Amino acid sequence: QVRLVESGGGLVQPGGSLRLSCAAEGSIFRVNVMGWYRQTPGNQRELVAHIDSGGRMNYRDSVKGQFIISRDNAMNTVYLQMNSLKPEDTAVYYCNADVFRDSWSLTSYNYWGQGTQVTVSP
Repeated sequence: QVRLVESGGGLVQPGGSLRLSCAAEGSIFRVNVMGWYRQTPGNQRELVAHIDSGGRMNYRDSVKGQFIISRDNAMNTVYLQMNSLKPEDTAVYYCNADVFRDSWSLTSYNYWGQGTQVTVSP
């Protein structure tokens, strides 16, 4: 089995920074794309950023230049550095990963973390 363990959320004032971490643990051969999504009450979960195993990144337009996604392939861990935070960044942030569990399988499995609350408020 595979699980994603998130950490780093919390309460921060506007203009502040937070760094989220997500480690994939368990029976893993290789992790392909890892990413961060966020969700606010009554709204759909939306992509914030993702990064593949080769380091190619994609960001939603509203966080470009503000958030930085990175990963440590050896540790199967993805990070999200969030700077200049605004109240509208308040949400539950979820980690997501596509995982190949076996070296002989071409099938990847998609996993979600449990979510971590980020609150930006004075």
